[in-house]
Amino acid sequence: MKKRILAAALSALMALSLAACGSSSSTASSAAASASGSAAAGSASGKSYTIGICQLVQHPALDAATQGFEDALTEKLGSSVTFDLQNAAGDSATCATICNSFVSSNVDLILANATPALQAAASATNTIPILGTSVTDYATALSVKDWKGTTGTNISGTSDLAPLDGQADMIKELFPDAKNVGILYCSGEANSVYQANTITPYLESAGYTVKTYTFSDSNDVAAVTSTACGECDVLYIPTDNTAASCAEAINNVAQPAGIPIVAGEEGICKGCGVATLSISYYDLGYATGEMAYEILVNGSDPSTMQIQYAPKFTKEYNATICKALNITPPDGYTAIAE
Repeated sequence: MKKRILAAALSALMALSLAACGSSSSTASSAAASASGSAAAGSASGKSYTIGICQLVQHPALDAATQGFEDALTEKLGSSVTFDLQNAAGDSATCATICNSFVSSNVDLILANATPALQAAASATNTIPILGTSVTDYATALSVKDWKGTTGTNISGTSDLAPLDGQADMIKELFPDAKNVGILYCSGEANSVYQANTITPYLESAGYTVKTYTFSDSNDVAAVTSTACGECDVLYIPTDNTAASCAEAINNVAQPAGIPIVAGEEGICKGCGVATLSISYYDLGYATGEMAYEILVNGSDPSTMQIQYAPKFTKEYNATICKALNITPPDGYTAIAE
């Protein structure tokens, strides 16, 4: 008799447990159904995603790209996606450590924000999907010969390359009487080397004498900038992460010397430049997030996904520095918000 009572009690308890599980599942399904668009679909599928983000360094351009990426995926997947954002503080070795930790954690996708982060991610895994952003030239970054727009590997992404011939034209438009243009960048950044080599012929064809000035890290930025200012009429800084993080130090040398700087992107221009032909890094990151959604949810293959580029470019000027150097931008330039 006692055994029958015990068996009945156990049966009742199991039934109650199953009912509770059914209630939890139903609640989750209802919550997913109430979400809008693809976020609802992502939640209803029951699939969750973890994305590792390796950002080389903290500065406005890279921060905006990361934010755009996270916003795009959050809008599409809601609470089904989580981000593990780690900053390498400008150190390539730290990028490698971060990306290896993502591989150990078996994340669903890696976002590599800036060229050294992309290179570290590529070395860490050839199976986990990788998307780059704020990367200037993928062929240079990944040593791909016979570039055709796709990597053929587990990597794709977006490029922040603005038209370098257009930037050379901007320098000519703003400073037609200048004779010597110095290109200032970090020698350790492959994207900067590529831009310097590419823009030099455009500047030379415009009649300028061009010389490059490189620093190896933030410790010699001020000294190298001082040398460049003493020998040039105008400086050009490409989309260089070290320069972006040291923009204030560069400005502290260039502005008192009266040397204008044309920058490759808005963040650098805001810190030390007079003008830039720039893109929206937020929009670039957002487009990368949309690519991530296609990979994670729709099964797109990054090896065949074309590298995407910014759809539009804007002529911008730094009103504060232009005023200090007595420079009046021509029509068609937009002031950078301060």
